[in-house]
Amino acid sequence: MFASVYRSRFFRTLIRANLACSAALMMVMAAGAYGQRIPKPGFNLFSRDQDVQLGKEAAAEIEKTVRLVNDRNLSAYIEGIGRKLAAAPEASNYPYTFKVVHDDSINAFALPGGPTYVNTGLILAADNEAQLAGVMAHEISHVALRHGTNQASKANLIALPAMLAGSMAGNSILGQLTQLGIGLGANSVLLKFSRGAESDADLLGARMMAHAGYDPIQAAKFFEKLEAETGKRSGVEQWFSSHPNPGNRTKRIQQELPHLPKGPYTADTGRLANAQAMVKRLGPAPKPAPQATSGAAPGQATKPSGRFAEFRGKAFQFSHPDNWRTFGDANAASVTAAPEDGLVKGSDGNVSVGRGFIANFQEADRSRRIDLARETEALIQQLRSSNPTLKQGSGSRKVRVDGQAGLSTMLSSESPYRGATEADLLVTVSRPEGLYYFVFVAPQQEWSMFQPAFDKMLQSVRLSR
Repeated sequence: MFASVYRSRFFRTLIRANLACSAALMMVMAAGAYGQRIPKPGFNLFSRDQDVQLGKEAAAEIEKTVRLVNDRNLSAYIEGIGRKLAAAPEASNYPYTFKVVHDDSINAFALPGGPTYVNTGLILAADNEAQLAGVMAHEISHVALRHGTNQASKANLIALPAMLAGSMAGNSILGQLTQLGIGLGANSVLLKFSRGAESDADLLGARMMAHAGYDPIQAAKFFEKLEAETGKRSGVEQWFSSHPNPGNRTKRIQQELPHLPKGPYTADTGRLANAQAMVKRLGPAPKPAPQATSGAAPGQATKPSGRFAEFRGKAFQFSHPDNWRTFGDANAASVTAAPEDGLVKGSDGNVSVGRGFIANFQEADRSRRIDLARETEALIQQLRSSNPTLKQGSGSRKVRVDGQAGLSTMLSSESPYRGATEADLLVTVSRPEGLYYFVFVAPQQEWSMFQPAFDKMLQSVRLSR
C-alpha cells in the first residue's frame, strides 16, 4: 500500500523461510501464564537507533499517501493522550509523535521508533477517552516491544545483517528493506502482527494505561465491542486485518489487574465528545485510491536493448540492458535490474519482478567447509519449503562466473503475471567470503526473447569482494 517491493515471487520466498520455528515459539509464549509476566522485546537484528531511523523514513512515505488532519485542537487532543501514555515507563522512551488521519475506518497504527497515527474513524467509535487511550497504548506497546523489526529480523535472517551494516554508512533502511521484499504494504511484517504479539501489546498497554491514569479494562471492552460488530459496522474489518484477535482479552487483562498500578483512574479529560464533534465537522473522509490488482496479465514485453549499461557495487559488478533500471545502491548485498514492464504491483502494495535479474551475496558460515553443491541444494530446499509451486528442472550444470566455478540450476514457479509460469535460472558461486547467487527471471513463453541478454549479463558478472 505504501511502498513497492522489487522481488521475484520465486525469490521473495526467502523472506518467509525462517518464520515457521519462530511462529511456534511465539505461540508457546502467548499461551503461557500471564499475571506478573511483563512482555519484553524479542530477538532483533536492528538497534534502537535503527528502529527510530526506519520509523522516520517510513513516516515520510506514509504521509505522502494519507490525509492528515490539520485541525489544531483535534491534533492537540490526541497529542495530549499520547504524551500521557508515552511518559509511562512501559513506553521505553522512544521519540513518539501522534498524528490524526482523516479516514473513516476504525484503526490506528504505529511505526518502529514511535510515529503513531490515529484514524478519525477510531475517535468516533470510542465510547470514552479511556477506550481511545487503550488503542493508542496498544500501538505504543508494539513500538516499545519492537514487534515490527522483530518480525522483519525473523523474516530475513540471511540478508539483513549486511543490509543493516550498510545503513550505518548513511543508507536508507526503508529503501534497503524494500529491496529485501519488506515494504509498507497492507501485509507488511512491519505493520501486521501475530496473535502472540497482539496479546503482549494488550498486556503491556494495560500497564501503560494504568500508569497514565486510565482504566485498563476499557481497552478490552473496546476490542470486544469491535469483535461483536465485525460484519455489521463499516470500517471494523481493517482493524482485525492487521490486529488478529488473540481471544479472551477481557479475562487476560482482568488477571493482570492485581499486578497493575492501582487507581484511581482519573486521566480522562471528558473532552472526547468535543473531539468527536470536531471530526464530524471535517465531513466524510476522502476515498482511498484504488489499489492495483494482483497478478496483471503479462502484456507485450519490452525487448531488452542491445546496448548495455554497467552497475558497479561492493559485492559484484554486472552489465544490463540500458532500457532496464537497477534497484539497490553500490553498497547493497542485493541488487535488482528490470525493465519497467517487468515490475508487477500486487493488491498488497508490493511489487514482484516478473522479468529481470536479481543479484545477491550471503556471508559465509566460517565453521563449514565450502561445498557449492550442498549450499545450492540447501538454498533450493529453503525456497521450496515456503513456496509449494517451486519446481526444479533436470539438475544443475557447471558454469564459470568471473573465472570461478559455479552451478546453474533451472527452476520454475508461479509467475506474478496471471495465468503464467515463471522460469528462474539460479546461478550460484561459492567463495571463502560467502555465497554469490544470481536469478534470471522471465515468463516461460518469453524465455527465448530474454536469453541472449541473460547470457551476456552472466558473462559480465564480476565478483568484487
